[in-house]
Amino acid sequence: MAKKFDLVVLGGGPGGYVAAIRAAQLGYKTAVVEKDKMGGICLNWGCIPTKSLLRNAELYDIMKNQAGDFGLKVEGLSFDFKKIIKRSRDVSTKITRGVDFLMKKNNIEVIKGFGKLTSKTGIDVFDKDEKKIESVEAGKIIISTGARPRMLDSIPVDRKNIITSTEAMILDEVPKEMVVIGAGAIGVEFAYFYSTFGSKVTIIEMLDNVVPVEDKEVSDTLAKSFKKRGIEIHTNTKVEKAEVKGNKVIVTISKDGESKEIKADKVLNAIGVVGNIEGFGLEEIGVKTEKGKIIVDKSTYKTNVENIYAIGDVIGPPWLAHVASHEGIICVEKIKGHKVPDLDYNSVPGCTYCQPQVASIGLTEEKAKEAGYELKIGKFPFTASGKASAAGEKEGFVKIIFDAKYGELLGAHIIGMEATELIAEIGIAKTMEATFESIAKTVHAHPTLSEAIMEAAANAYGESIHI
Repeated sequence: MAKKFDLVVLGGGPGGYVAAIRAAQLGYKTAVVEKDKMGGICLNWGCIPTKSLLRNAELYDIMKNQAGDFGLKVEGLSFDFKKIIKRSRDVSTKITRGVDFLMKKNNIEVIKGFGKLTSKTGIDVFDKDEKKIESVEAGKIIISTGARPRMLDSIPVDRKNIITSTEAMILDEVPKEMVVIGAGAIGVEFAYFYSTFGSKVTIIEMLDNVVPVEDKEVSDTLAKSFKKRGIEIHTNTKVEKAEVKGNKVIVTISKDGESKEIKADKVLNAIGVVGNIEGFGLEEIGVKTEKGKIIVDKSTYKTNVENIYAIGDVIGPPWLAHVASHEGIICVEKIKGHKVPDLDYNSVPGCTYCQPQVASIGLTEEKAKEAGYELKIGKFPFTASGKASAAGEKEGFVKIIFDAKYGELLGAHIIGMEATELIAEIGIAKTMEATFESIAKTVHAHPTLSEAIMEAAANAYGESIHI
């Protein structure tokens, strides 16, 4: 006899568990089918544990390179890498236990196992030995199965020498040499982490810049900062192949018709992700997919099959936990019949947690020009910020882009200390359709880093006081 629910979520990541909680709040009898720990990649092998590692790197970096500037003496500084890794795993475990508690608090049944769709209302659940352990019937089904690292035949991941971000989080020791293939958020975060603890890091990026989705000025500033750290960067460069030979990996790269070999102890494959769409019955029941993602109506998140919805990484970019969570909430509320606005994908913040941090929202300068806008652009360097000087973190800037005709906020780009926290103010401003005056005329506390946002907005119209 199948268990019956109003709504079942397939996948317990930040999209799935959030959707389940909102559904329970709205009165639905709800279940989550999850084959592993709750929290998905984000809480177990992504967002949370990596930020723990990066915090370790930040503190070590400050003590090693800046302590003297603050009049502090640090003698015999060293680190216990195994303890660094253990702290990261402990943080992750604590957070995922918190999600388990939320499931119980909201009376959500968690069904452990691999779920496979059998119809537009049915799911069979299997254990690790592929034995069926449960059948579920649901009025509505939300697919939130996430994504996994993208693989290429030329970069044969063996999870020992050629690794993914998962293995990079649990290495036994710091490799002497590491090649990072891909300079997106994952790539540059691990490049920063391992270089801080002594690895000779080389980044290979096929596109023109590191963090290529960011504004070019931000990308250039980050590259300059990384090179000062001793990180070698190859942009406009293709990886032809990676081969394990003995205890080394030989990476063959090419640029402008010339090839070169780089040796490393570890190679990190960080070339992006692909949706988990295989093996759980999509083809059998006719759910449309394309290029590794489920096709949905981006307003309601409905698939082409009645009663079945999909959210998060499995429906394609942007591959961000906070996007999956918001999609989950909107999806459930629209199923309930609530009139809620669609998610504005142009107002989604993107954050990279290396040092200096990078955060952005909306259009880059290049994209705004391509869209035909006449622009007003304001910048404010952290070298002119009293708080940044006091904190000893003067690297970077705030850059804000406005439509010259109406003063509309089009985008913002921050590189520097606490950029990933500062971007929230811009997010609120953009959601509220703020103009430059709304930001520039809002009183910001002094001394704070957030004053740089006010000053950048004022600078766009020639009104900045401190530059």
